[in-house]
Amino acid sequence: MQIKTENKGQISIEFILLIGLSFVIILSLATFLNNENELNIAMAAARDGAIEGATIDGVAIYPKNSFDDYILNNQILTIPSSVKIIKIEKINNGYHNVYNRTRIQLRVYASCPDLKTTSDKNSAGDRINFYVRKSIASSFKTENLSNNLFNPSFSTNYVFTTANVQWV
Repeated sequence: MQIKTENKGQISIEFILLIGLSFVIILSLATFLNNENELNIAMAAARDGAIEGATIDGVAIYPKNSFDDYILNNQILTIPSSVKIIKIEKINNGYHNVYNRTRIQLRVYASCPDLKTTSDKNSAGDRINFYVRKSIASSFKTENLSNNLFNPSFSTNYVFTTANVQWV
């Protein structure tokens, strides 16, 4: 006497469980990778903005009152200088309830032997930070969510602020 076993339904249940588990894993990875991609785009934009801000001083077109002020107080900023961006550091400050996003603070480290006074360094640092924030806002098309100084800058999941440039 032979005993017949029924295994016709078992393969489809195992297959469904395997597909379901794969789907959950893929969704989890996609969310994680999307956030990492967003941060990578923001850091690349920050690098581009910092370089633009560092090199724009000598070729900038200033309003007359700003130019006159620079000639009197920060003349070095009206001629090309050799500002070098050393690195950009990101600091995760956690979730910000007002913006409903994670707050990331960026700190640029720069070097320039031509800038001697604190005032010159502060002015050049402000320009670098402005272009960092502007570049991030432009990358994510969120210029309309911020003020004229792009402070803070936004992406889908993050809000970006900048700390004072550290001169080394």
